[in-house]
Amino acid sequence: MNGQRQTVGKKGEDEACLFLMENGHKILERNWRSSHLELDIISLAEDGLHFVEVKSRTAPVMADPEVNVGRDKMRKLVRAAQAYLHSPARKALGDLEIYFDILTVVFDEGKTTINYYPKAFIPFYV
Repeated sequence: MNGQRQTVGKKGEDEACLFLMENGHKILERNWRSSHLELDIISLAEDGLHFVEVKSRTAPVMADPEVNVGRDKMRKLVRAAQAYLHSPARKALGDLEIYFDILTVVFDEGKTTINYYPKAFIPFYV
């Protein structure tokens, strides 16, 4: 089961990257890690730097995938983003607006549904 989950997750991230690129984002990092923290996608768009959490599922889904990004997950994403923002890779980018997005991918018998929630949460309230 874990192998299938990883396959769905990787396929979902591939779809997410394509979607973001088609919508003007440049993918800077995928699966960026710092210690035990991870960011699925870091992209650069005209409006700033986006930290994108990708949730992929295979139909039928019991709940919308974005509901799986709760307060604890948001806190981890913020900590990971802080680590990235203090990394040498980030320093080369200069000052940018920062956004936390959620992108969901649902695979259903050959049909792929993508929902994108830009600026899904504000770290101050996490």
